[in-house]
Amino acid sequence: MTATYTFDIFCTLDGFGSYDGGDWGGYWGKAGPEFLDRRLAMVSENQRMILGANTYRQFVEVLGPSREESTVGDPVNTRMMTLPTTVVSNSLEAPLTWQNAAVERGDAVDVVARLKQESDVPLRSYGSVSMNRALMAAGLVDRVQVTVFPVISGQTGVDPIFQGAADFDLELLEARTLDGSTQELIYRPTLHA
Repeated sequence: MTATYTFDIFCTLDGFGSYDGGDWGGYWGKAGPEFLDRRLAMVSENQRMILGANTYRQFVEVLGPSREESTVGDPVNTRMMTLPTTVVSNSLEAPLTWQNAAVERGDAVDVVARLKQESDVPLRSYGSVSMNRALMAAGLVDRVQVTVFPVISGQTGVDPIFQGAADFDLELLEARTLDGSTQELIYRPTLHA
């Protein structure tokens, strides 16, 4: 049995995964009730979270080192902190601060290929852009879920999510509009030959 691997990413219409400066706020200030309900439903499903070291460090910095010490009280992030998590890293040392997080050393392609064969639950990676670009190129990403927020951050946007990625054809599997303006698009990627 092979577990499904989803690369889950947020971005602006112009393809930026984060911003530097400006007064956007979290989710670019566009997190409406449908979006939040959808995210809570998704993180409530059985799954294993896969993160790169930098994303894990950012999550710990923003969300806190543990559920008990977190200053972020929303149910989506609280649930994320308790999911079984594999952090692919050759720099982090065990034990990690999140109770269900473990470090896997080695190349992400090898680690995820093994996890896809061993896992009895779907695998989902939030962010971890460079790691997921490599996994896509290796054919290990089954779904790319892109949530496009209704903003253009041409002046403050950083981290273009697919800059430097290989070329891919995308088959649209699902599309939904949340809160009347945020788009959630789920694709099956195929390396463009």
